Amino acid sequence: MPDAKRYDDVAAAAWRWVLDQVSTDAEGPVLPEWVADGVPHDVPPEYRDGMYSGVAGLAHVLAEVRLMRPWTDEERDLADGIAGRLRRHVGTLEDATLFDGLGSTIGALVALEAPGVDDAVERLASLARPDGWPQTFVVPPRSLPDARMNDATLGTASVLLAALWARQHGTGAATDLAEHAVEVLVAEQECRANGVYWPFVPARFRTAEDKPMPNWSHGLAGIAGSLAAAGIELGRADLVELARLGAEHLATLGDDRDDGFVVPRQIPKPEGMDDVTFNWCHGPAGTSLLFAALDRAGADEIAGRTPREWERRCLRSLRTSGIPARLHPGFWDNDGRCCGTAGVGDVVLTAWQRCGDQEALDLAVDLADALVDRAVHDETHACWRFVEHRNADPLLPPGVGWMQGAAGIAAFLFRFARVLREGRGAAQVARMDTWWAVG
Repeated sequence: MPDAKRYDDVAAAAWRWVLDQVSTDAEGPVLPEWVADGVPHDVPPEYRDGMYSGVAGLAHVLAEVRLMRPWTDEERDLADGIAGRLRRHVGTLEDATLFDGLGSTIGALVALEAPGVDDAVERLASLARPDGWPQTFVVPPRSLPDARMNDATLGTASVLLAALWARQHGTGAATDLAEHAVEVLVAEQECRANGVYWPFVPARFRTAEDKPMPNWSHGLAGIAGSLAAAGIELGRADLVELARLGAEHLATLGDDRDDGFVVPRQIPKPEGMDDVTFNWCHGPAGTSLLFAALDRAGADEIAGRTPREWERRCLRSLRTSGIPARLHPGFWDNDGRCCGTAGVGDVVLTAWQRCGDQEALDLAVDLADALVDRAVHDETHACWRFVEHRNADPLLPPGVGWMQGAAGIAAFLFRFARVLREGRGAAQVARMDTWWAVG
């Protein structure tokens, strides 16, 4: 086994860098999106409190830190400040999403073991409409007015994941919220000859043809995975079967050659992009979470294979893809949780802890090594600079937050080092988009 200290040291230096970027305004702690030549660049106001690049994302790092040692006074003050800031905005927040809205708030408050989840659930319930939740991401001319979305990060499935997570943590009113989200998704299903399908935006709201992004973040895998999770949590076999039918259709969209499984990032492929990627958002890392949910739910078969076999095939495609090497310009230029190395590392490490597949552990080692090797150091800090190969200066300034920056990468490296020391039975931080795959 590799030396855990190597990963711990880089994680600690990166976390120190993140903490040193935190400042405060009248409402509590704030975080810059990125730092260029020592100058912080603010997160846009609408995303400032969110999980994706805002201060709520630090709650998930703090949850990981808590598994290895008690919080310092600085970390305790930060946790209290984040929780207070998020609670202050719950009553007026209109964003329902996992990334930056009430779903993000629920995830952060649970991670901090802080009060306020009940109020966030109540606010989500008050925003509900018969056909879903208002949103501002897909608006005219991209859609008709008052469009709805189905997906697991911005749409109805994201509300479902948040409701299930709140329910697991003692919010009784979350059951009705989850049931409403389920009702909406059931109504939005589109039948296919080989299963069922959910588009990102329902057909009645679209002003252009559907161009599916079928993987986890905005597509079929995430929606079906959310319904499978609902089937587990609510004890509803009908939802497990509906999710299984979604997986049946997903199986027809991907490539299962060579003992793997990978689904295109978008259909048809946009000009200038690779057919597939291998990350959490649009690749087999995230898509494997659908099959992990169906496996835990007890689904027996999808297109002639067990859910566990489909999950293993996703992991096999990750292992044989060439990541984390940058094989050609535009391939694997991101090391973050959403779109790159740390996000894949977290998924495969979870799979190894649950199932013991040696290939998953081998890949986790490769990914962690790449993160250590690519870290940019000064005397006390570490951070990462992703690549945009089309720019004259391809190195991007270092990001700070959870999904696209040093905070999320540090959390993975902390976890990886701890698992090396403690083995497969090491405690894990479950989150609303992974809990069924843990343990």
